[in-house]
Amino acid sequence: MDDRWHVEPDGDWVDHRDGPVSIRKVSVEAMDNNVYVVQCVASGRSLVVDAAARPDRIVEAIGDSRPVAVVQTHGHWDHVRAWDGLREAADLEIWGHHGDQALFPRPVDRALSHGDVIEVGEIAVEVLHVPGHTPGSLLYLVHGDEGDHLLSGDTLFPGGPGRTGSKADFAQVMDGLEEQVFDRLDDRARVHPGHGDSTTIGAERPALPEWRARGW
Repeated sequence: MDDRWHVEPDGDWVDHRDGPVSIRKVSVEAMDNNVYVVQCVASGRSLVVDAAARPDRIVEAIGDSRPVAVVQTHGHWDHVRAWDGLREAADLEIWGHHGDQALFPRPVDRALSHGDVIEVGEIAVEVLHVPGHTPGSLLYLVHGDEGDHLLSGDTLFPGGPGRTGSKADFAQVMDGLEEQVFDRLDDRARVHPGHGDSTTIGAERPALPEWRARGW
C-alpha cells in the first residue's frame, strides 16, 4: 500500500497492519470525511476516530473489534453527525477535548487532555492537543513496528494545516505542529487526516517555511 491510503467517499475501506496495530480507513458521505478504526491486533480492542457520518457504515467498519470509545479530533459539524447514531446503535462513549464543548452536540463522556494515554488492549494511543483549527483540536498518535501513525483530523493535511479563523489561530496551529509533531516525529511517520489522502512527515517537512510565509 502506498502512503496515500486513498479511499473514495462511501467506497471500500483500506486496512493496514503495522506490527501490533491495525488501522482501517473509511470515507463517509460527500464531505469525504475519514473515519479510522485503530485496533490492537492481540486483543481485538479498538478505538474509533471521529463520529463523522453514516453510523451504519462506521459500525460495519468496526466489524468484530471491540471499541473502547469514539474519540473526536474536533467538533466541527461534519465530524460529529454520527454522534447520536453511534451511541444508540453501538452504545459507544464519545470522548473529546473540553475546548470544543460548544461545538459538540452533546457533552462528552470523557474529557481528553494533552498527554493523556488511551489504553486500547495492548497498544497505547497518545493524545496531542494542537489548537488553532478549533480550540479543542486533538491528534492521536500510535506506534507501529514500521513507524508512527498520527491521526491528525483537520489540523494537518498534505500541503499544510486546515483552515483557521485568523492569523493568530494559524500561528498557534503552526507552533503546535512544529513543537508537538515535526520536532518529535521522524520522516517515516504517517499522517492520516480527517479528509482525503494520507501523507508522511517526510513529505510535508520541507514545506514548513512556505506554510509560515503564506500565513494560512
